[in-house]
Amino acid sequence: MARLPYQVLVILYLRSGNRIRYCIFERESPKYQVQFIAGGGEDNETPLQAAIREVFEESGINNAKFQQLTSICYIPTNIFSESQRQIWGMDVFVIPEYSFGAEVKSESVNISNEHIGFKWVSYDEAINQLKWDSNKTALFELNCKLTMNES
Repeated sequence: MARLPYQVLVILYLRSGNRIRYCIFERESPKYQVQFIAGGGEDNETPLQAAIREVFEESGINNAKFQQLTSICYIPTNIFSESQRQIWGMDVFVIPEYSFGAEVKSESVNISNEHIGFKWVSYDEAINQLKWDSNKTALFELNCKLTMNES
């Protein structure tokens, strides 16, 4: 299985009436890094297919309703192994990260060993706990889309 030169970011969310909660994950490594589900495409997957697979692998959820967001950022390749960088080519310095929202119907999550915890939080709690700007930007976009008809 070959890792493709892109990343996906997936924000799980749950609606309850007018209330929306987002699931944030605490990574095993590096410890205490709070983010959304993230991972790379494999073989010939599209970004959506990679997002669906990553959600299942990292949360056990296989019935979410996905929507692709406009938010795209670029990840420096120096965070990946040298052997991975050689596969992509040493002249590939950044890869795109495609963002998705994924609506779920239950708080039930079975985290993978990549995480040491998760919790369902409000928008404000998530923004204050997330580490990466790309996660915050994608959350802002998704939250705007989900709440624009509520005002």
